[in-house]
Amino acid sequence: MKLLSLFAIVFSSLVFSQTKGQKAAAQAKPVDNPVKCSNIKEGTFLRINYPKNLWYMTVKDNIQTEYYNDGKDFIKSSIVFVDECNYKLIVLEKTEQSNPIKVGDVFSNTVIATQDNYIKINSQLNGEKFDLVLMKAKENKK
Repeated sequence: MKLLSLFAIVFSSLVFSQTKGQKAAAQAKPVDNPVKCSNIKEGTFLRINYPKNLWYMTVKDNIQTEYYNDGKDFIKSSIVFVDECNYKLIVLEKTEQSNPIKVGDVFSNTVIATQDNYIKINSQLNGEKFDLVLMKAKENKK
């Protein structure tokens, strides 16, 4: 009898969690289709789970500047768009000499997904690939 009671409790919990999960999934917005690659062309961007004092990035006039260390250090790169969703970053200057990124390094980036103000990018440098998710900060209207 105890086994039957335990089974009933586990089954009820499972059904409840499935229903709750389905409701949350139904309320989530779908990924943009087609991908809105132009979202990366200008603005201020934050990395998911990073406070702004650790890292943020600005893009304006085909220049990308990544700020870190409370904005005291930066890496500035020129953006060259290959097509709507693919672009190269050429490192122009940096302030922190211990950072392994060097002036002249070329990153190959692809915007692989967007959803509202979120952008997922695949970045490659010297054969190493990594994905990062950025959030485009809302701009203050004057």
